[in-house]
Amino acid sequence: MAVKLRLRRMGKKRQPVYKVVAADARSPRDGKFIEALGLYNPKTDPAVVEIKEERALYWLNVGAQPTVTVKNLLTEKGIILKRDLVKKGLSEAQITAKFDEWKKLKEANLASLLKKKADRLKTKKASADREEKKTESAAEVKGTASE
Repeated sequence: MAVKLRLRRMGKKRQPVYKVVAADARSPRDGKFIEALGLYNPKTDPAVVEIKEERALYWLNVGAQPTVTVKNLLTEKGIILKRDLVKKGLSEAQITAKFDEWKKLKEANLASLLKKKADRLKTKKASADREEKKTESAAEVKGTASE
């Protein structure tokens, strides 16, 4: 039996919530599944991703193939990294150290992205203020010229 790790759509119209499930590859998207592994809600900011790490690792180790989206979610959570480190034969302490290092790097990247976003908003606001002042001064000049 070919097992896939994939998303099962739930929720209301235009408010999707997905379950991450292990299912037979032949079953339909919202049909029968073997085990629910977690939840993915893309509508929140930031998106909520909750996955049972040990169960996901189990299914990956027995040969389950994740879909592209599920693989991205597993990568985002670091589950794929842990699996690769275990496959290399590293000790538990080494795996924990490398995972913590990866987590710190990821947090630093997120902080820098948020800083860049805030800087962009400041420059946009400043340029909008300048444009507003230009239009106000141009309107004043036209108003004095018509008098």
